[in-house]
Amino acid sequence: MNDTPGWASPGSAPSDPSDGRDGAAVPRPAGQADEPGVQWSKEQPPAGQWSPPTGTGSGGGGIPPQQPQGWGAGWAPQQHQAAKPGVIPLRPLGMGEILDGAVSTLRRHWRPVLAISITVAVITQVASILVQRFIVPAPPEINPDATPSEALAQTADSLQSTMIGMVPAALIALAATLVSSALLTVVISRSVLGRGVTVADAWREARPRLLPLFGLTLLLPLLTALVLTVGVLPGLLVGDAGGAALAAFGGIAAFGAIVWFTILFSLASPALMLERRGVVESLKRSAKLVKGSWWRIFGIQLLMAILGFLVAMIIEVPFAILALIMDGDTLSAFMSNSSPEFGWMFLIVTGIGTVIASSITYPISAGVVVLLYIDQRIRREALDIELARAAGLTGQGPAASGATPAGS
Repeated sequence: MNDTPGWASPGSAPSDPSDGRDGAAVPRPAGQADEPGVQWSKEQPPAGQWSPPTGTGSGGGGIPPQQPQGWGAGWAPQQHQAAKPGVIPLRPLGMGEILDGAVSTLRRHWRPVLAISITVAVITQVASILVQRFIVPAPPEINPDATPSEALAQTADSLQSTMIGMVPAALIALAATLVSSALLTVVISRSVLGRGVTVADAWREARPRLLPLFGLTLLLPLLTALVLTVGVLPGLLVGDAGGAALAAFGGIAAFGAIVWFTILFSLASPALMLERRGVVESLKRSAKLVKGSWWRIFGIQLLMAILGFLVAMIIEVPFAILALIMDGDTLSAFMSNSSPEFGWMFLIVTGIGTVIASSITYPISAGVVVLLYIDQRIRREALDIELARAAGLTGQGPAASGATPAGS
């Protein structure tokens, strides 16, 4: 047990929905022998969460008449808050607590978080601007008086130009996601324990895992492309109207499959980073943790995507409007419905807006994924006990709820 990102032993307990945290029967009380025909209730008082019966009345310890007799009579649940050494309480989390934990990480550890996210966003945006300016071909001119065949050719050329432009941008985004998610996972895992971390520490912890993480990050888009191809290709090979309908149906089915396995494997990255697993093992680990909670994880990640999109639009749209105003040529091209060739001023101003938006959305998005992973392990494997020990808390319960991490 240590305070590094691999604080918990991987797979220390089964992750099936029938585990103890999900309602498994509590064993019979200690010291009771098995008796034929006796079945113990599943609702036994858990250890450490119940206070002993107190004597009341005039007889010196008798149970009050109004209380029911039998097992558990006179036992009252002891109310206390869960230990919270860092940004989250050490118990199963709600959706609001997960989002709050991600925001709290950004607020409490803003120096390493912003240093990582701003550096990655600036490098990514500079590379993207250079690619758009010098590598991506200029969009073809659109002739409004073109014949149907010429319009079709123009559309194909425009689509080809767009696809060529998307490849470098996708590779840059892949690299940014790789580095930021690796470093931010280390920062967030430490923040759960109430410990800070420097950028140098995060890099030292994350560097050995970058190559496996690259393989995982590359594998998921390839799997997406494969599923989409399998869904659409039969219809494209058939051709005509029937082939188009088949391609549309296959595309819808492929989209559903992509959404399903994207959520199923969404916890693979923190499993790879924090449990030191390989690529395939991390995918299996994610599927095991998500099993039985797919819709909940889907809802949380969908909400996070919507919130991230809204935050990005609130920041980027004003910068885009300002860029159009400052770059007269691009604005004139938009006003005349011709294909714009973005100038330096437009690219720089919009790039600044993108950097600011990314610096906020990167850490929050990474925080939600890591905290979802931790939440699932708390629910399935009692990871909260291991986290409390790693944080230096003396135990779970009222005494631990007010404790502070050792050395803080």
